[in-house]
Amino acid sequence: MPSPGRNLPAAIGVGVGLFALLVASVVWRPEPLVVLVATAVALAMWELAAAFDQARIRLPFWPLAVGAVGIQVCAYVAGHTGVVVAFVLTVVAAVVWRAIDGIGELFARDVMASVFAATYIGLLAAFLILVAAIPGEGRWLALVVVLLPVGNDIGGYVLGTLAGRHPLAPTISPKKSWEGLGGSAALAVLVGVVAAIVLHHPWWWGLVLGAAAVVTSTLGDLAESLLKRALGIKDMGSILPGHGGVLDRVDSILMTAPVAYAVLMVA
Repeated sequence: MPSPGRNLPAAIGVGVGLFALLVASVVWRPEPLVVLVATAVALAMWELAAAFDQARIRLPFWPLAVGAVGIQVCAYVAGHTGVVVAFVLTVVAAVVWRAIDGIGELFARDVMASVFAATYIGLLAAFLILVAAIPGEGRWLALVVVLLPVGNDIGGYVLGTLAGRHPLAPTISPKKSWEGLGGSAALAVLVGVVAAIVLHHPWWWGLVLGAAAVVTSTLGDLAESLLKRALGIKDMGSILPGHGGVLDRVDSILMTAPVAYAVLMVA
C-alpha cells in the first residue's frame, strides 16, 4: 500500500485508473481480464528478475515471463490440468535456459529462485483466471477477489495512518500496525458482504471471503516486505507512481487468489 511519505494524489489517480481498467476488462467477457493479468505477470516477472539481479541471483527472464503468461492462458482454456502442465514446462524451460549459461556453484541457487518466481507470480496468478473461468458469474467473482485485498489495503492504510500506534511486525514492515489491521479487517469484510448481497449469495459467504482475504492479504504484504528487505530495496519497481512497481501492487492479490478460489469451490 502507498506509504504516508509517497505522492498520495498520484497514488489515488493511478489506483482509480487501475480500477477502471479492471472493471472494463470484466464487463463483457473474461478474455480481456486474461490479457490484463498476463500483462501484469510479465511486468512483475521483469521487476522480480531486476530485483534479484541486484543480489546477483540470475533469473532466466524470457522462459519465466513467457511461461507465466502461458500459465494464465492455459488456466483459462484448459483449467487445472493446463495450469499444471504449463507450470512444469515453465520450470523445465527456466532450468534448461539457465543450464545453457553454465552449471557453476550458483546454479542450484538460481534454479531455486526460478522455481520460486514461477510459483509466486505465474502459478498464484493463475487462480484468479480459474475464478474468472467459472461458468456464469466467474468474471464478477474475479473482480471481487481483486477488490477484497484492495479493501484490505485501503482500510489498513487509512486507519493505520490516523490511529496506528502499535507495530504489527516492526522488523519486517515498521509502518504496519495492529490498528491498521483492524481497519483492514473492517473494510475487507464489508467488501465481501456487499459483494455477497450484490451477487445474491448468503451474507456469510462474503464474511468468510473477507476474513480469509484479511489473512492472505496481510501475509502477502509482509512476505513481499520481507523479500524486499532481504534484497535491500524499497520498491520492486517504479512503473506505478505512488505505488512502486506492479509486484508491489499485486502482492496481496497473488496470495489471496488461491485461497479465495478454494473458498468459492466449497462455499
